[in-house]
Amino acid sequence: MKAKTIRKERVNLITLGCSKNLVDSENIITQLKANDIPVTHEDDANQAEVIIVNTCGFIDLAKEESVNTILQYAAAKSRKEIKKLYVTGCLSQRYKDDLALEIPEVDAWFGTMDLPGLLARFNVDYRHELLGERKIATPMHYAYLKISEGCNRTCSFCAIPLMRGKHISRSIEDLVTEARSLARKGVREIMLIAQELTYYGLDLYKERRLADLLRALSEVEGIDWIRLHYAYPSKFPLDVLETMAQLPKVCNYLDMPLQHADDRVLERMRRQITRAETEELVGRAREIVPGIVMRTTLLVGFPGETEEEFEVLCDFVRRMRFERVGVFQYSHEEDTRAHSLADDVPAEVKVDRANRIMEIQRDISLEKNQSRVGTVEKVLIDKLEGGCYYGRSEGDSPEVDNEVVIEASAGYLRVGDFVHVEITSATEYDVYARPIQTDN
Repeated sequence: MKAKTIRKERVNLITLGCSKNLVDSENIITQLKANDIPVTHEDDANQAEVIIVNTCGFIDLAKEESVNTILQYAAAKSRKEIKKLYVTGCLSQRYKDDLALEIPEVDAWFGTMDLPGLLARFNVDYRHELLGERKIATPMHYAYLKISEGCNRTCSFCAIPLMRGKHISRSIEDLVTEARSLARKGVREIMLIAQELTYYGLDLYKERRLADLLRALSEVEGIDWIRLHYAYPSKFPLDVLETMAQLPKVCNYLDMPLQHADDRVLERMRRQITRAETEELVGRAREIVPGIVMRTTLLVGFPGETEEEFEVLCDFVRRMRFERVGVFQYSHEEDTRAHSLADDVPAEVKVDRANRIMEIQRDISLEKNQSRVGTVEKVLIDKLEGGCYYGRSEGDSPEVDNEVVIEASAGYLRVGDFVHVEITSATEYDVYARPIQTDN
């Protein structure tokens, strides 16, 4: 007589927020799959009995999206469409006691570092031997590599240390092991992410070791591009730029959130840097790495930001001519140092200032993209959609930067391959190209 098999409940994991959250979700999926628990990622068609929502709590809009998503699945549970609802991530880390009172339909709340506790709900243990064996949720040819957790910076507007804790670096050996595992899966580009890249190694090795990490990762066979995200400008280690210039695999690309340029605002933000020092750093980056593509994010509407201080920021954007710029509107976060300041910039002014920055950047982006027309670039093909291939150059990160658009009628290209293309035309945020040859 055959033993009766008990079917395990199906799980669907929903990820909100940044790439760091996505890596956390990938690790959850890896642990569940290794324990033979059926799990999908953001599969609307999946008839899952259990929903896990991995939340973001960074700013008001992110928190609102997270709460609305939880409420959506809480209602589904009330209708008996799902059996269990678990919530993890940054919002849960910070507000779980309050949220538990407001949304009793949630079966359990978990913080950012409580994966073992979440797994215990499925009667399984955390498996340490799975180091580097990550089920990636991105296209198979690129992946994010989280090199550290938490942040030791004291920016007055930021609640991330409250949710993610102090900076904890992962060892170079562990990161190389994970990169090799990703390469075996077909990953060709890795994007290094952290709350703050340049702090890497200070806790573990008592010195900054990001440049050493880049050299070690460049030795991993199968990885062609290594990209740097979220580098803090104050005390920036210049050896990182020198290493970037020396190593072909390290993209000439740097994501460095600068937030502002007016010295008074920077001081209130506790950014530990001045406009003059920032401009010197940008100049040094362009000198050491000719052709470097620099991406930055800016914060408008910080408490007390006057029109004069905002105009300083506008002038800075015009002068620096960054290739990529994103803008956030200030969100008044409780328990941060800035929360003691009056949130005195009206919402409509914040919107207007964000739009004005992006208008300035739009002209800069158009001019820079048009200057690429007629040049030949190496492009990684990301997808085929609507009769066109979409790829990225060395200066473009997924989701946030330009795309290179190639008509499918120009010839067959394989997603995940590199191809050399000639840029034929350009708009503010995309370029169009024709393929010349593949490079694989």
